[in-house]
This record gives sequence, structure tokens and C-alpha cells, in this order.
Amino acid sequence: MSFCIAIDGPAAAGKGTISKAVAQHFGFAHLDTGLLYRATGAKTFEGLSPIEAAQTLTAQDLERDDLRSADAGQAASRVAAEPDVREALVDFQQAFARREGGAVLDGRDIGTVICPDAEVKLYVIASDEVRARRRHKELVEKGEEITFEEVLDDLRERDERDAARATAPLKPADDAVVIDTTSMSIEQAVAKVIELIEAKLG
Repeated sequence: MSFCIAIDGPAAAGKGTISKAVAQHFGFAHLDTGLLYRATGAKTFEGLSPIEAAQTLTAQDLERDDLRSADAGQAASRVAAEPDVREALVDFQQAFARREGGAVLDGRDIGTVICPDAEVKLYVIASDEVRARRRHKELVEKGEEITFEEVLDDLRERDERDAARATAPLKPADDAVVIDTTSMSIEQAVAKVIELIEAKLG
């Protein structure tokens, strides 16, 4: 059985945490598609062009320990704006989505571009301040020296660039269910999503 759950939304809204928990609950495979773009962006630090980086991406590249850095996040947003890069990564994502046993993909264009026929489409949001607080805490815990204001500016800059790009802009699919996690605990958000999916699974 193939059953695809597409979870989109801006950075630090909670889509990654929700996706992992949901995949674990249902025994589905999980793909954080943002990692594909972060790994592609990180490879450009080594002098590769964005398209070369995307075409030569390997599973090992997704294991790099610098993929969650603020620099990798900005690089990801830059390379993701290039249509050739997105095209190079589409096949990988679509094949993953239709694997046997079910799949959860989280990203920015899963419900709109990668899996427009996904059985469940969700769009996870939260206020800018809450998202910045979450991301700032995560980065500081990893030892990065960055202020809350810098993180907030960084998130807003990425949101603006991702929403304005010509190819696969950041936006909810017309039939996506919007989940606002601003005032939700992660447990509440996960429980709500599981309930929605169980209703679809019947």
C-alpha cells in the first residue's frame, strides 16, 4: 500500500517534529526534503555550482553535521530558488513518496508540486516570534552564537524569498488543512495530525 502524507510550512513551524512523530506512529518512511536542499546548499560551500551539487547528491551528504546551521539554511533557500536544482531533486522525492508501506514528506512544496495527489496534505504555521524562539533555542543548544533578533530577521528573509520565488513558491495547497502551532504543545499538534490521518485511513 502506498499512502502519502505531505506536510508543508515555513521554517520552525513544527512540521519536521510533527512529521517524524507521525511517521513513527504509523510505521511510515519519513523524508525531510529540506535536508536535500540544505545538503545541496552546503555542497556549494566547496565550490560546486548549485546544479552540480544537486546532481551529485548522495545519501552520505544528508548525514553532514553542518546541515542544521544558519548558513546551511540560507544556502538552502538560495539554491531552492533555482528551477534546475528543484527539477534535479523532484524524481528522488516522488519515488520516495510512492514507496510501499506509506511515506511522510515534509518541506515547502510537497502538497503543491511534489505530491499534488497526496492522500493527506497539511500546512503547518506559527507566528514569526514563536518560530524564531524555537529556532534560536535549537541553534544556541548547538553552540552557535546568534541573537534572537538575527534569527527572526533570518526567518523572515527566508520566508519572503521562498514565497516570492517563481518556481514552487511557499504556499499551502488549495486542499491542505492548516495547522497553527503557535499556542500548541508538540504533543497537541501531533495528536491533532494523527486524528486527521486516521480519519483519512478510515
